[in-house]
Amino acid sequence: MVREGKQPDIKKIPSYSFKELANEYEKWAERQRGFNQKKYVIRQLVDEFTYLPLRKFSPLLLEKYQTKKIQEGKKPATINRHIATIKHMFTKAVEWDMLEEEFLKRIRRVKLLEENNKRLRYLAIEECQILIDSCSGHLRPLVITALHSGMRKGEILSLRWDRNIDLKHGFILLEKTKNAERREIPINDVLRETLQGLLRRLDVPYVFYHGIHPRQFRDIRDSFKRACKKAGITDFHFHDLRHTFASHLVMAGVDLHTVQKLLGHKTITMTLRYAHLAPAHLKNAVDTLSKVMSQMPTAQKLHNFLDGK
Repeated sequence: MVREGKQPDIKKIPSYSFKELANEYEKWAERQRGFNQKKYVIRQLVDEFTYLPLRKFSPLLLEKYQTKKIQEGKKPATINRHIATIKHMFTKAVEWDMLEEEFLKRIRRVKLLEENNKRLRYLAIEECQILIDSCSGHLRPLVITALHSGMRKGEILSLRWDRNIDLKHGFILLEKTKNAERREIPINDVLRETLQGLLRRLDVPYVFYHGIHPRQFRDIRDSFKRACKKAGITDFHFHDLRHTFASHLVMAGVDLHTVQKLLGHKTITMTLRYAHLAPAHLKNAVDTLSKVMSQMPTAQKLHNFLDGK
């Protein structure tokens, strides 16, 4: 074209709003793991940015959004999930010819906040029972399942009788996990009794569902907050039930490698956060050293005898 004296055609992209991108992105995200969680984030972002044109987004705009969320008391990890979602949405927008790449480069300059992943909150045995007693009817089996399986909230809400539950052989099979690895979780007596006590419906494949409108639970945030408030338990989230499961296993003497497999951690690094809860193991290690050290005088005497001293 240039040789013929013609300018190459420049593709003109219309001005799309954030909501238009969000609509397309949500359809695309349905095929991804953890869709329910991602959809919740997308809709929060739509509430914030709605009809704002994609070309109006800038590092300054998103950094102000970060500041706003910090002032609202949101945790860095939550804010980072929002920013990461926006970045990926803009990546797809370029792929879908909804935005020029130069705008994506600007968005990618926004840095994530530093996170504190050391938080470890778990309940004592007595608190577990108080929380269970404070739960409403639909929430109680969900909390018991979390406490006795260590599963994530999304994993529990997605459980299906036909795909995941094997009461005959006594295990829960998770095919799609956060780490994309198959995981088998043994069903103990308490969990078995809880699952057997649930009402099963032929028209609902899910283990846990709304009683009035037979559909899968999407979120139980509000009912869990009410249960914690009634139980007098503060600074506690549903995910902390997973920490409670792991913490009590370690304190009972279960080795970290086994806990790692039950939680589905890809590496031992995440599981090591519970290591300090195994005082018995630390004491046994020191006691072993004590026994070895106490034998040193005898060994030294033998060494001296052989040397003719």
